[in-house]
Order: sequence, then structure tokens, then C-alpha cells
Amino acid sequence: MDTRSIINFDNSATTYPKPPTVAKAVAQAVERYGGNPGRSGHKLSMRVSEKIFTVRQQAAEMFEAQTENVAFTANCTHALNMAIKGVMQYGGHMIISDHEHNAVARPVYALSKTRGVKYSIARTGETDSETVENFRRLITPETKCICCTVASNVTGSLMPYRELAALCKAHGICFIADGAQACGLLELSLSDGFNFLCAAGHKALYGPTGTGLLISDGEYSLSTIIEGGTGATSALLEQTPFLPEKLESGTINTVGIIGLGEGLMFVRQKTPAVIKAHEEKLCKQLYEQLSDIDKIKFYEVDQKKVPILSFNIGDIPSAEIASYLSEKGFALRGGLQCAAVTHTTLGTIEQGTVRFSPSAFSTPQQVTALSRTIKIFAANN
Repeated sequence: MDTRSIINFDNSATTYPKPPTVAKAVAQAVERYGGNPGRSGHKLSMRVSEKIFTVRQQAAEMFEAQTENVAFTANCTHALNMAIKGVMQYGGHMIISDHEHNAVARPVYALSKTRGVKYSIARTGETDSETVENFRRLITPETKCICCTVASNVTGSLMPYRELAALCKAHGICFIADGAQACGLLELSLSDGFNFLCAAGHKALYGPTGTGLLISDGEYSLSTIIEGGTGATSALLEQTPFLPEKLESGTINTVGIIGLGEGLMFVRQKTPAVIKAHEEKLCKQLYEQLSDIDKIKFYEVDQKKVPILSFNIGDIPSAEIASYLSEKGFALRGGLQCAAVTHTTLGTIEQGTVRFSPSAFSTPQQVTALSRTIKIFAANN
């Protein structure tokens, strides 16, 4: 099957298609950048080291970080695990939100079982101030960290991340942000108050899969969850103490990172604001084309959000709807979207939702074709 004929509206998982420049960069990386960065002094190694440093600089400029405080990771989940487990070593208390992805919820739960870490779940309120107050009430003398998503991967709803950053600063606690759904759509940077911002390279930054970023402001030192060769301080058994090498043990994904550099350039040239506005129009279009159907229910459509639309049709399992749409040539995500905490909050833990998430390459014509297909399904079920 030629997957190029499938219309992808599951871009919150991974954007597809990618900009042609990304595909070209990946091919060139395989063909021309065969060295191992930071491992040798020969020309192959030096050439790829320079290329990786350039991409690191790009990311640092985009998110207003010091270049050495940008670490490449395998994905956003990897970055979040490094940040959460690096801050919360043993004991203490942390707070997460009721809209978390498993990339936050599972590491936190694991720490509660293995390292004696206590955690609380803050409920989102009807207003930003109410949400912040719900977090504030949960802070104790043992609280070390607040970790939460910037935007829900289920509904796109935004957390009041700047206000939460200010709350953390006022109480002297660390703020870790899951930027998987927001980086590339919002003008996020460390100036927003993040101590750690975790990003997925393969989503709205339009890089290849297998790429992520852990961006820090340098205020907190992380303990490592992976140790090994870094190309530096090789005579010592202790892990390299300085960044970014401390957090990049083993050979990094040079091919993916070089592709990510072109993705970052694509986003910066178009600008997150323009991409977001385009996708918002498509979400609005689908909502308007389907909102007159009584049996279709949308979730958190009135919230401040990134362009994601979640819905259900009656009591039909969301996975069944997504399977039908797949047969008709549309890729949407059904089920729980790896976010059981969020679905518990929404009351959809049994049914899940169908998630629509467009990209910079999606078109109004594609949305109209999708809405027609959904209407046919709804009329016959």
C-alpha cells in the first residue's frame, strides 16, 4: 500500500509529510556525514561534529537557551524521564496536572513505587487563576517540582504555563514542562520561566522520528539516568560532569538531528504563529461542518488551545471510528492517546476519543473530504 495516498490528521503523534528539505537532509546525512561526533579527531568526525553543533545552536536560538544547555534526546518522553528522574532522585513531593500524557504520569508513578516520591494531581479549573490556585494549594515544604504539559495531547487545551512558572519561582521549586504538543506552534522559550523544557523533534518541529530536546536554564543540575561514553573525560569512571555531554552518553542520532535542523529552519521561516493560525482554521472548519450533528460530541473546544480537536460519535468506541476512517484513507487517532489521566478527567476512560490534528501541509479540501466521510458514518450508525 502506498501510504502517500493516506491523508494524515494524526500529526500530534508525528507530523507527516515532512518538508522536502528534511527528507533531503536525512539522505545527505547518511551519504555524507558518516563520522561519530566528538569521538575522534579525523575529518569524518570533525565534519559531523560541526553539523551537530550548528543544529544545537539553532535550537538554542529558537528557545533562548545557552547552546551547552540543549541536549539531544530520542524523543520528548526520553527528555521528560531525564528531567523528572534527574530532579526527583529520592523522596520529596511533586505535582502534576490532570491532563498529563503517560510520558509524565508513568515516570512519576514509577518514582512513587521505587524511590519514595510522593505526588499530587492538580485539577484544572474553569479559569487560569483557578488552575494556578489548585496547584498552589498542593505545595508542601517537601515539594521539589511541578511537572506539567503545556498543551494537552488529547484536546489541545493549554495550561497557564507562565503563571505556573512564576508560582514555582516564588516557592523555590523546579518547573519541568512537557512541550511535545506546543513547541513549534507557540513561541515558547526559557524566558517563559521554564527550568526544563522538553520537546519532540518529530511533531510540530517537523524533524524525523527519534529526535527530541531537553532544554534547561542551568539553574538545576540533573543526576543522570544513563551513563557511558561521551567522548570527553574518558580516563575517568565518573560520568562527564559538564553539559551537554553529561546527558548524551553513547552515539547520538546524527542522521535524525541533521534532519531536525531543517525542521527547525522550516518552522522559523514560516513562524509558529502562521502555522498555528493555518491549523486553527482547519479545526474550526471541521467543527463547523460537524457541529450540527447531535450525536457528535466535542471536548474542550472553548478552551485556549493548540489546534487539536477531539470528538466522539454517540457511544461508539472511538477505536472503531478511527478504524473506519483509516479504511477510507484518513489517519486519525482513536483510543486513549497514551493519556489515561486526561481521559479520566474528561470522563472518556472507557470510550476514548477520536483526535483530529492537522499540520502545516493539511488543506481545507482534505478537511471537507473527512467531514463528509464522518457524516456518512454517523448517519449509518
